[in-house]
Amino acid sequence: MILSNYHSHCSFCDGRGEPENFVKFAISNKFRAYGFSSHSPLPFETFWNMSASDLPEYLAEINRLKEKYADQLEIYVGMEIDYLDETYNPSIPYFQEIPLDYRIGSIHFLPVCEELAEENMVCIDGRFTDYRNAVEKYYEGDIRKLVRHYFESTMKMIEAGGIDIVGHIDKVYMNGYRYDCFSFEEAWYRESFKACLDLIAEKGMMVEINTKNMARKQECYPHSRFIPLLKEMNIPVLVNSDSHFPDLVNSGRSEAFEFLKTAGYKTTRELMKGKWEDVSID
Repeated sequence: MILSNYHSHCSFCDGRGEPENFVKFAISNKFRAYGFSSHSPLPFETFWNMSASDLPEYLAEINRLKEKYADQLEIYVGMEIDYLDETYNPSIPYFQEIPLDYRIGSIHFLPVCEELAEENMVCIDGRFTDYRNAVEKYYEGDIRKLVRHYFESTMKMIEAGGIDIVGHIDKVYMNGYRYDCFSFEEAWYRESFKACLDLIAEKGMMVEINTKNMARKQECYPHSRFIPLLKEMNIPVLVNSDSHFPDLVNSGRSEAFEFLKTAGYKTTRELMKGKWEDVSID
């Protein structure tokens, strides 16, 4: 099993460590490749996104590490870019012109007003109490409406393009499953999710198996029950830990690879000298 990770957050956003500390962990644990993907700047400031003013320093630091450790580790500079709406997403020129090795597209926020301000966003990736309050305030207390909005935004992100990897594609269930009416098997959930996968397959994009919550909650994104469906649809995958701490860079990897093997996957996608290639799991 090749050791790599392309989804990670360091001190340039909400990660809890300097970039070099992540690199040192990767080298000490015999990783072949490591990629940084700080949360992209947004049209409003949050505690966990990179500020646009820090972008030049971010690029310079990761490129410095590339050179310093070139004989020990393939290091890549990426970014996790939020899709907000048609005007602010990974496909716009601002993000396409940044010299990145790859781009991850993710949904963290659902706008509920035209003005792109933090107070007009529903965050699907925070505390359950905030999530529940948003369902009550903006979705008439109906979790199905929030889930529908989430997958509609995901479809728009995929259609807009400009990304290599679809990040934690169904993370809406992290809080959503706590509702009594929530079910992975109901048509309102499964059909919306399947439509996203159909579009991903059509566009030839990759889906990450995100293991951030594997150790703490025994959850991965997409949910392990859907990994066989991804295999059936021939959707290429890679395993990412979405790590925010250096010592969690490899968290959940072995479990994710077992899910992949059980589903029939023989390969995962890897950046090999800057190009995406299918590499044998074994």
